[in-house]
Amino acid sequence: MANLTLKQVPDALYRRLKERAVAHRRSINNEAILCLEQLLEPQLVDPRSRLEDIRALRREASKVYLTDQALRQAKDEGRP
Repeated sequence: MANLTLKQVPDALYRRLKERAVAHRRSINNEAILCLEQLLEPQLVDPRSRLEDIRALRREASKVYLTDQALRQAKDEGRP
């Protein structure tokens, strides 16, 4: 196995990694390896499942109807 040394890791990032490691009862090293694996490993996607997720989103989105007036009002409310 190869060794990897990280330099100049921002303090906030290190704290977050350490918090995750503690929460998952792992060493910081093992937590970092897991994070890299999850980021870099290809995610196999079941096309049927993905399509059903998309269809469900479309069904929910079809219930929302925005008019120009509603959009203008939302924009105006967000302005000082």
